[in-house]
Amino acid sequence: MSSEKPSLPLHERMVCNHPLAHHTTIGVGGPARYFMPAATTDELRYALLWAADRHLPVFVLGGGSNVVIADSGFPGLVVQIVSRGWQVEERDTESVILRVASGERWDYVVEEAVAQGWAGIECLAGIPGQVGATPIQNVGAYGQQVSESIVEVKAIDVTTGQAVTFTAQDCAFGYRTSRFKTADAGRYVIVEVAYRLLRDGIPTVRYAELAAYLDEQKIRTPTLAQVRGAVRAIRARKSMLADPNDPNARSCGSFFINPTVSRKQFEELVEIARRKAMISADAFPPHYASGDEVKLSAAWLIEHAGLRRGTRLGPAALSQKHALAIVNLGGAKARDIIALAQLVRSQVFERFGILLQPEPVFVGFETDPFAS
Repeated sequence: MSSEKPSLPLHERMVCNHPLAHHTTIGVGGPARYFMPAATTDELRYALLWAADRHLPVFVLGGGSNVVIADSGFPGLVVQIVSRGWQVEERDTESVILRVASGERWDYVVEEAVAQGWAGIECLAGIPGQVGATPIQNVGAYGQQVSESIVEVKAIDVTTGQAVTFTAQDCAFGYRTSRFKTADAGRYVIVEVAYRLLRDGIPTVRYAELAAYLDEQKIRTPTLAQVRGAVRAIRARKSMLADPNDPNARSCGSFFINPTVSRKQFEELVEIARRKAMISADAFPPHYASGDEVKLSAAWLIEHAGLRRGTRLGPAALSQKHALAIVNLGGAKARDIIALAQLVRSQVFERFGILLQPEPVFVGFETDPFAS
């Protein structure tokens, strides 16, 4: 974010009782008591100071693609990051450092990187939302995650208003998480992310579904553009692209994280699945090695717990394209989305003894709806 002065005084940019549902991809949630867009670092600092002077809680909203807002809305100030811009640093012959403002649309960044022949994020095409969210979630898909390319994150400390810079190691990245989601949740507002990308790099094809699609298309030596296109095509099949004309896309993406279990738990799951004829005697549920543990498919667990794609609970439903997505069929409230998610969670636990963890951020709720 630049340090330009705001175009209007803060009090003229502030909106009261601003509806938030249309700022999210799932389309639920009540109003913000106060709302303000911030395009510069100064605007962000002024907003934080304004809220602090009034002892108001603050929520920073990006693209709204991984968030569920309570029906009561948010009782404080919602700041929407709308910063734009990026800068390319050419430090060596093998790579570039791409510094991007947190308000840039993520899929556009992937598109431009691929067009320049820079490898490192091509498998992350089609993911909705903004750049600032990528380190928080350690966004990943189809064999890549941003922690592999992030070199630096710049943020504003909400408690002091000071600028802070984090190296990749400082970020404490894990599977779909970071310090910004755990120990320091809510403390920092990310304003810029720097990625190291490889010039004329070879695309990453290590995810089975992606490799299978490329083989299906008879693409033996894919380019960056072909891998990006393949990922988008796969996501489109599952209604995991932002598309206002696709009713199955009115979601916040994958609602649950693929669980990681011990080898013993995996063996118990295999026994259950074979005993109940979910798989043949010599087969295994979908799984991936994760060090000494095993990562499972949450979608497989959901469907084999008796919840088919398209399962409805009032105006909320599992997507007809992908069991991991919970869809707003029209007119759904946050409570409807939560109710269906809790049903999914309880049935999977009852059938397999595995407790699925939700991926979205829950805003405005008095207590965590999935605390257990």
